[in-house]
Amino acid sequence: MKDETIVKEVLLNVSTSKVWKAITNTEDMKLWYFDISEFKPTVGFEFQFEGGKDDKSYLHLCKITEVIPGKKLSYSWRYDGYPGNSLVTFELFEEGNRTKLKLTHEGIESFGTENPDLARENFVEGWNQIIGTSIKEYLESK
Repeated sequence: MKDETIVKEVLLNVSTSKVWKAITNTEDMKLWYFDISEFKPTVGFEFQFEGGKDDKSYLHLCKITEVIPGKKLSYSWRYDGYPGNSLVTFELFEEGNRTKLKLTHEGIESFGTENPDLARENFVEGWNQIIGTSIKEYLESK
């Protein structure tokens, strides 16, 4: 099985504290990411949300695995009723009065090839939209 890790970086014209709030606060998250009813940046905290493409929706099951406040947030990402488990990591790097946000999604290959919705190119498309456009527009328009 080949490694299908996705890495996406974006430079945001806001402070790391604003980016941290955007990736850990449910009210912020629903404006650029997903509508997550409850979220706590605490190792072991489990959360879920619905998301998908076209008419197909998937229940995402996630569990926080690492937190370094203001710097790093990692959580497992899997789908209810489907094999596989992946890891999503957000890392924040202060660059003057700006923040480099690095998103890494690894373990995508564990989802297998049976479901075309879970193909790497769909994750690339999704993260390009979320990290490349949504969070940038959300934070820089405030």
